Amino acid sequence: MNRNDIVQKLKWSASVASCAILISANLMSVALAAPMTKIGKGEGQVNIVAWAGYIERGETDKNYDWVTGFEKDTGCKVTVKTAATSDEMVTLMNQGGFDLVTASGDASNRLIAGGKVQPVNLDLIPNAKLVDKRLQNAPWYTVGNNVYGVPYQWGWNVLMYNTKVFGNKAPDSWSVVFEEQNLPDGKSNKGRVQAYDGPIYIADAALYLMTKNPGLGIKNPYELNQTQYDAAIALLKQQRKLVGRYWHDATVQVEDFTNEGVVASGSWSFQANSLTGNKVPVAIVVPKEGATGWADTTMLHSKAKNPNCAYMWMNHSLQPKVQMDVSEWFGSVPATPAACDGDRKQVCVNQGLNDFNKIWFWRTSTKECKTQNNACVPYSKWVDDYIAILGKN
Repeated sequence: MNRNDIVQKLKWSASVASCAILISANLMSVALAAPMTKIGKGEGQVNIVAWAGYIERGETDKNYDWVTGFEKDTGCKVTVKTAATSDEMVTLMNQGGFDLVTASGDASNRLIAGGKVQPVNLDLIPNAKLVDKRLQNAPWYTVGNNVYGVPYQWGWNVLMYNTKVFGNKAPDSWSVVFEEQNLPDGKSNKGRVQAYDGPIYIADAALYLMTKNPGLGIKNPYELNQTQYDAAIALLKQQRKLVGRYWHDATVQVEDFTNEGVVASGSWSFQANSLTGNKVPVAIVVPKEGATGWADTTMLHSKAKNPNCAYMWMNHSLQPKVQMDVSEWFGSVPATPAACDGDRKQVCVNQGLNDFNKIWFWRTSTKECKTQNNACVPYSKWVDDYIAILGKN
């Protein structure tokens, strides 16, 4: 990927980030429209911005289809626009034309602060009562007494590696993607590892440094003072010499592990499931330093043209059967624990069900922060510096 490609892919991040500087101050001042009080006749369609693999209609595998039945039952045709990063989701929602978005925690508060999503009436979403108590009223979608959506799925960012290269010496540290070293096959990792191309990846560097350099005093990878932030940026500049490609498209990463000699990278279980299903020798691990992760919320656009169908979809999305199908397909954890009952419990456990408190869930960095006396580096700076790193040849 050349410099122009990288800058073109990320340039929208700069405009997105500008609205994140004062999120904590802006959230409470957003002008709110009253939530709907009843669901009327469906408008015939619902338009959704979603992560790849989040909304399937059986086109790839007929066993995974949670769209067709919904369309038949409601008359609401589902149209999906896939987004590769949280920043892209924010940009698409800012542009308008969508009813719903499956937003991660590093996008949801920006959407709330920008007035791009509206509070929802949980009384109109009966299945919301099934949501995991650990996700209820979470700060990434709840502000004051207002709830801006319903949880969808959650999970962690795992370290994926090639089992032929690593043999019986599975990596146990993120150092394999951050620091140059010879791998168990005797070859250097240089040019054979990948990193995520979103600015939120700075938190992954900070998380690694929490263990690697405890003297920095990092207590939260999303709350970094200038010294801590500079250390994370220095690590990422060092990593730049090792990275063969910065990925954001899950399909491209699958191809790279299959055909391009990539042997280690931060990833999602979605890619690992796709690769192992095609007999590619990969496995995943959560390193000793821990992991960042994501908790995604289905949020309603403030100017949604199809709110009735949108509410119907939000309720449908929380059905245990749908939740488990998404979980198995994507490699995530259901937002409704009932989805994990019975013989599917182990699937949920393998994907992190019992590790909720070990995950540093994505969120947008702001200057106002508890751990660093309100002197944290804001997300706008994260964007500028990460674009600069990716642009280095």
